[in-house]
Amino acid sequence: MDRCLNHSNDCYKFLLFKAECLALLGRYQEAQEIANEIVVKDQKNSDALYVRGMCLYYQGNSEVAFQHFQRVLQYEPDHQKAKVFYKSSKKLHNKKEQGNREFKAGNWQNAYSLYTECLEIDNKNKSINSILYFNRANASFKMNNIDACIEDCSKAIELDDGYLKAYLRRAKCYMETENYEAAVKDYNQAYKLDKSNKENYRLLKDAELQLKKSLRKDYYKILGVKKDASDDEIKKAYRKSALMHHPDRFPDASEEVKKQEEIKFKEIGEAYTILSDPNKKARYDNGQDLEEYGMHDNDHIDPNVLFKAFFGNINGNRSRNGFSGFEFSFG
Repeated sequence: MDRCLNHSNDCYKFLLFKAECLALLGRYQEAQEIANEIVVKDQKNSDALYVRGMCLYYQGNSEVAFQHFQRVLQYEPDHQKAKVFYKSSKKLHNKKEQGNREFKAGNWQNAYSLYTECLEIDNKNKSINSILYFNRANASFKMNNIDACIEDCSKAIELDDGYLKAYLRRAKCYMETENYEAAVKDYNQAYKLDKSNKENYRLLKDAELQLKKSLRKDYYKILGVKKDASDDEIKKAYRKSALMHHPDRFPDASEEVKKQEEIKFKEIGEAYTILSDPNKKARYDNGQDLEEYGMHDNDHIDPNVLFKAFFGNINGNRSRNGFSGFEFSFG
C-alpha cells in the first residue's frame, strides 16, 4: 500500500484502504489522522467517516461510532461494511445501557445476563469487552460471588492492562478472601497507574500490613477466639486449650504425638502471653513487630511456669487419662 501511495500520494482510495488496515491492526491514532485529513477536505466522504467510526468503535465509544455509521448510510445507503458496524454498535450500545439501568436498579442478576449477551456480540472489540467484563464483575460482586468477580476482572485486565478500576475491584476481592499477597500486587499496580490518588497509596499500605500480619502466628486462631474477644474470653480459651494440650495428658502417646502436643502447648502459652497483655496485644493487632520493642520474649518463657501461675496449686493424683482426677485452685 505504501508503494502505491508513493506513486499517488493523494489518492483517497489508497489512503483510506491504508487507514482501514491500520484500524484493524489497532493503530487507531494513525488511522484517524488519515481519515480526519480527508474529512476536512471532503465532509461527506463516506469511507473516511466509516474508518473514523471504526476507530471509535474499537476504542469503546460505541455511541459516537454509531452516529458516524448513521451518517455513512445517509450518504451511501448501500455501504455494506458500515451496515455491519452500524448493527453491531447499535446493539452493543442499547444492550449495555439496558444492563447499566438494571444494575442501577439493583437487579444484579438481570444486569449480569445483559452484560453476558453484550459480550457475545463482537469478540474483536477489546476495549468495549474489557468494560463489559468489568461491569459484569461488579454485578457478581453485588451478588457476593467473589470468585466470578475476580475472574471477570482478570479478563478485563487481560484486554486492557491499564484498567485501574479492574485492579482496584480485584484487589478488594482478594482482601475479602484474605489473599493478601495478590491484593498487594494489584494495589501496587493501581498505585503505579495513578500515584496522585492518595487513597490508592492508603489501600496499598493497608494490604501490605494485612499481608505482614497474615504471615505471623495467628494467636487468636491458636486460642480459638475471635479478634474482638474480651479478656475473660481469652482467659477461658487459654484455660481450656492449656488443659487439653498439656503434655502430661499424653503419657502413653507416641513420641511424635508427644512432640506435637508440646509444640501446641508452647504456642498456647505464647498466644496467651501476648493477648493477655494490653500493650503487646495492641501492637500485635496493629501489625507491629514485637521484637522491635523488646516485647516478644516468648522463646524464654517456660509454658509450664505460665501454666502453674495461671492455675495455682494442683492437688490430688493424676488419673490414667491425665487431669480428670485433679482439683484446681484458681487465683
